[in-house]
Amino acid sequence: MTAANEKTSTQTNAELMARRQAALPRGVGQAHALFAERARSAEIWDVEGRRWIDFCAGIAVVNTGHCHPRLIAAAREQLEAFTHTCFQVVAYESYVELCERLNAAAPGSTPKKSFLVNTGAEAVENAVKIARAATGRSGVIAFGDGFHGRTMFGLALTGKVAPYKVKFGPFPGGIFHVPFPNALHGVSEDDSIAAIERLFAYSIEASDVGAIVIEPVQGEGGYLPAPLGFLRRLRTLCDKHGILLVADEVQSGIARCGKLFASEHYDVEPDIITLAKGLGGGLPVAAIVGKAEIMDAAEVGGLGSTYAGSPIAVAGALAVLDIVEEEQLCSRSMALGERMRTRFTAMKAKYASIADVRGLGAMTAVEFCRNGDPQQAAADLATALKNEAAKRGLLLLLCGSHGNVLRVMIPLTISEALLDEGLDIIEASLQAIGA
Repeated sequence: MTAANEKTSTQTNAELMARRQAALPRGVGQAHALFAERARSAEIWDVEGRRWIDFCAGIAVVNTGHCHPRLIAAAREQLEAFTHTCFQVVAYESYVELCERLNAAAPGSTPKKSFLVNTGAEAVENAVKIARAATGRSGVIAFGDGFHGRTMFGLALTGKVAPYKVKFGPFPGGIFHVPFPNALHGVSEDDSIAAIERLFAYSIEASDVGAIVIEPVQGEGGYLPAPLGFLRRLRTLCDKHGILLVADEVQSGIARCGKLFASEHYDVEPDIITLAKGLGGGLPVAAIVGKAEIMDAAEVGGLGSTYAGSPIAVAGALAVLDIVEEEQLCSRSMALGERMRTRFTAMKAKYASIADVRGLGAMTAVEFCRNGDPQQAAADLATALKNEAAKRGLLLLLCGSHGNVLRVMIPLTISEALLDEGLDIIEASLQAIGA
């Protein structure tokens, strides 16, 4: 294997960026102007041989770390057997096994069924299809600042316009948004519930609503956990009106929040759960897990996709579940999250621009506001921090409606020493930018 600091590419990051700009449309963004050559656990080496600490994890995908040996071995073994049959044409046992394991692990005692697709957006769209088939209702309620994918229906559900919806409308109808609870910005649980009740009074009858779709922890919206009691209140409201509760755990699932399913923290059994990102450990696979009776509502042939449940990705997903269990990544996620938030809370005491530190498990956020005032989002400071940290060898990403939230997405296999090295870079960067 090539030494970690040995350059093997014949082109620089700048040369490859020039090729990229000529070949790709400008709408495909890129947070860091570098090209990966290899990666292991929580480190990436670019084409120039420079080593980077990765606090992005492919946007919370490689929860089990880059190139975990167990995952690589499973994918290689499957690759040598067969690469594709289309499950709806010729099935394979591994697909069934993955669904069985997800069904057994999902929260709640109601019998479950699952099926596989390719992406998180596809999982969300299929969840809504099933909810409509099961209830005979078309209306869907989602939340402001929520993110549910880049397909047209996913965009319609997404509660953020720029940059995702700009120039792409009109979007599918029958979707309504209400505020997500956010104590820092003065939105209480009561406010959110009251907004739903107002929808029932002014915009759509409760009897026409098939589903409420919610991220237990908002991802793109700012790594904002729902208050512990809020999902229970939604469960009660849904039961009252015959509405299905859909938990979008595309980003928060698979140990990211300290449980295999983030919903487990809330003592709530959703009707349907969507998974993707961390499920494949870097291989493209997503799942819809739900109560069996609900999942059976679609007609034969109504669900599926040519590449859904790719045998190689399924092999990787089964390895991911093994790794999470054997390496106790759920409890490790909780410990790593506490370690990060302890450090960030100490930074908050020193830097007035840090308005909030929050998270669940390893899913951790730092929100920047001018002088700590929630009404003065400091996206410039957050961007300056990201750029300064990159100069020092740390990869970060931002989120939130105003782009002022640092979201930390460490691989859960990261060592404490490497985590601390990255946190030290963040603190040094805050000092350097005068935060």
